Amino acid sequence: MKMTPKAVIIGSVLMLATIVFVVVYIPWANRIQTPSEIHRTRSEIEAEGRKIYIANGCVYCHSQSIRTIDWGKGAERIAQAGDYVADQPILLGSQRTGPDLSQQGGEHPDDWHKAHFINPRYTSPNSIMPRFEYLGEEGIATLTAYVQSLGMKDADKRVARQAYWKEKVIAAYEAGPEANVKWLNEQVPQGWRDLPNPYPTTPAALARGRKIYQDFCLGCHSAVGDGMGPAQPYIYPPPFNFTILHGREISGGIIYYHLMNGITGSAMPYFKKDLESEKIWEVGDYIAVYFINDSDANTEPRGIDAAYEPVEEE
Repeated sequence: MKMTPKAVIIGSVLMLATIVFVVVYIPWANRIQTPSEIHRTRSEIEAEGRKIYIANGCVYCHSQSIRTIDWGKGAERIAQAGDYVADQPILLGSQRTGPDLSQQGGEHPDDWHKAHFINPRYTSPNSIMPRFEYLGEEGIATLTAYVQSLGMKDADKRVARQAYWKEKVIAAYEAGPEANVKWLNEQVPQGWRDLPNPYPTTPAALARGRKIYQDFCLGCHSAVGDGMGPAQPYIYPPPFNFTILHGREISGGIIYYHLMNGITGSAMPYFKKDLESEKIWEVGDYIAVYFINDSDANTEPRGIDAAYEPVEEE
């Protein structure tokens, strides 16, 4: 067979047709069209929020797909093809400069998202995410509605849980500082309430706690722990004022539990997936020493000291 122009053109067209058939048509013809068990139709405002998400390039930094090898925020559920049957285009994303958002709905209440979109540094001091204040109140509310829908039926349950506890944290806050502290302490299991901070207060530990506080807590609780950080105007109830705890019954275990598990319904998120155990204890001790002026670090009951801890004189 001679390599004539006609043969080259026909051969190229056949090769292209074969590639399109294998790469495009076969996957399209065999696509999964059955919705997953969590799938639901988006509301009108959620659909509009998705358009804002696409228009602002959020998909370039945030994926919406969890694989079996993933761990961290968003990893509560492995992604299934049926999750995306109504999405055009599908926003899987190819990299995670920011966290995966496939199960973001209900991770935070709406007011946290408002503060976050106005300036991400208000809620995450080290964030490199750009500000979206230019979207305005309506645009931010619409984008928030979309983000709160991510996870669909599972997200709806989490959003409902946030709303349920939001009423309770507001009621406790509006009852005054004494009642608020009492209510917050009562939400901590008894075993944690009786547990002192197991690590000693050392200059190095306080320096580490200070760095963690700056990286995670500063935007809401401020540099002096009074809850008047830059996020405060957008959050209700406002961030907790640690300084009111001076003279009140508070243990390292109570502080640890709230830092670890967050306070659902408030803008206080959980940090159990961001910080290892020692870091939570150390930032808790930093708060206790500098803002509450009362630390129970390394007091009884105590067990065997960890190998790296300073050796104390008997």
